Amino acid sequence: MLKKLSEKIGFTQTEIKVTILLLVIFAVGFSYKNFFRDNELISYKKFDYTKEDSIFFSSGSEKDSAESIQPEGDKDNILELNKKNINKFPAKIIAAEKSIDLNKAGIDMLTTLPNVGKKTAERIVELRIKLGGFKNFNELLKVKNIGDKRLAKIKKYAYIK
Repeated sequence: MLKKLSEKIGFTQTEIKVTILLLVIFAVGFSYKNFFRDNELISYKKFDYTKEDSIFFSSGSEKDSAESIQPEGDKDNILELNKKNINKFPAKIIAAEKSIDLNKAGIDMLTTLPNVGKKTAERIVELRIKLGGFKNFNELLKVKNIGDKRLAKIKKYAYIK
């Protein structure tokens, strides 16, 4: 019988057996849910939490109450993100592509390179003076905290003349 069915459907005999097994399991589960399960288990009772709430609030001190969890002051002072404080931190200006000559740029110009802060810019200038100017980008690998990944980002915005 399975052989004839497998020829008509195009399934192998194993696939047909698995499909029949899944259908039987589905039918058993469906019939159990709808016919044999106690309907009282399905209905949910509303639970009154007032007793538990009173125990919770009475067990702690006043400092533990929900009112004391609220932060003091207004939101702007808590987050320190009001307009006055945001303006204290200027946005970093990023250089345009291939716009900085590493042999002529000062510390301020070098800090516009990605992932280059003031200290790294100072180190770049020191190495440039020591070498008498850069001949290729790989010389930047001698600068502390400049590795291959950072050098790849710097190459996008700088050039050597």
